[in-house]
Amino acid sequence: MNVLFISLGCDKNLVDSEVMLGLLAKEGYQMTDDEQEADVIVINTCCFIHDAKEESIQTILEMAQYKEEGRLKALIVTGCLAQRYQQEILDEIPEVDAVLGTTAYTEIVKTIGEALEGNGHVRTDDLDALPLTDPHRIVTTGGHYAYLKIAEGCDKHCTYCIIPKLRGNFRSVPMERLLKEAEDLADQGVKELILVAQETTLYGKDLYGEKSLHRLLKELCRIDGIRWIRILYCYPEEIDDNLIQVMKEEKKICNYLDLPIQHASDSILKRMGRRTSKAQLTEVIGKLRKEIPDICLRTTLITGFPGETEEQHEELKEFVDEMEFDRLGVFTYSPEEDTPAAEMPDQIPEEIKEERQAELMELQQEIAFDQAEAMIGTEVLVMIEGKVADENAYVGRTYKDAPNVDGLIFVNTEEELMSGDFARVRVTGALEYDLIGELIV
Repeated sequence: MNVLFISLGCDKNLVDSEVMLGLLAKEGYQMTDDEQEADVIVINTCCFIHDAKEESIQTILEMAQYKEEGRLKALIVTGCLAQRYQQEILDEIPEVDAVLGTTAYTEIVKTIGEALEGNGHVRTDDLDALPLTDPHRIVTTGGHYAYLKIAEGCDKHCTYCIIPKLRGNFRSVPMERLLKEAEDLADQGVKELILVAQETTLYGKDLYGEKSLHRLLKELCRIDGIRWIRILYCYPEEIDDNLIQVMKEEKKICNYLDLPIQHASDSILKRMGRRTSKAQLTEVIGKLRKEIPDICLRTTLITGFPGETEEQHEELKEFVDEMEFDRLGVFTYSPEEDTPAAEMPDQIPEEIKEERQAELMELQQEIAFDQAEAMIGTEVLVMIEGKVADENAYVGRTYKDAPNVDGLIFVNTEEELMSGDFARVRVTGALEYDLIGELIV
């Protein structure tokens, strides 16, 4: 029985997909990437913003046609779109056989079995349940890096965000489960662990009575085979001295933090339901750079939030210019139904949002280019990702680069390297966001 799996959206969704793949492989299902050859297609969907929702719906419709054109017997929809529009999906797209909510994905084997027998339906679980997952996942990221999802859900309830309604309240995965999963990933050849959650910095507070990310990191650093540990989605107000200290002490932890700040205007931050002010952001960024001088800071911004004035946009630009983030992404505000922000007055026209996004990205491009130029002549440790076709060159990442969101380094060498190898490289050139270097033999 051939299964085609399509995983959309964020890296947290990808972890769920890999868990489902592991469960299916255990039951003897074969994986395929050919729609015509698939007996079962599973689409793990996203609906965080409008574009993600559109992509999910379009993908479901495209795969539905293989009920007639291929050998497809069962079409299953899982993930955030499935959680949000359970019955609507079954009503509007009759080719869909079953829908699995965000906490019910561990029921994938049973659900496919029922769908093949003609008993498809909606299967959801308590939104605040923590799915009991098998530690053995099928890693789909190439094998040398993998995401480790350390918590589910979120308690922050930012006014623009639908995640708490789709993923439930914040709940940490017990440490022993995470360590087992990480050990299994290391046994599969994973060398870089990337910690993800809606918010990683609160890890353990619900289970252990205090924030315990630093404790988890110390334990993960003991696992043989793991060379790099990277932390994403750190809310700035939750970054504490324990986290900073463990980053300073443990060499395996990349001096890299992703802290989504979203804006720098106090009044916009307040309307967003964020828990920080511009002064607090400035303070935490200054502290991180003082304590860990070579730290790489990534952030994300939302532009065009309801009521954002030209002055507030300029304030954000000045903040970006002053802070000189190493990595930065900008999203235009997307009004999501059932969120307070969607009902706010003074919604910003789409073209103004896009103009403001372009201005911020142009500013960041200059900052990124200057920083890349400053790297020329330095030596860096690089994880090799793969070979450049028809050239004596490889592509890789430094500790400053998370996969799929940050830059790359192109390494010229006659030597033969493998994906997952670590190599010392001298930086010889800079592109807009990427570097060029040569292998130090």
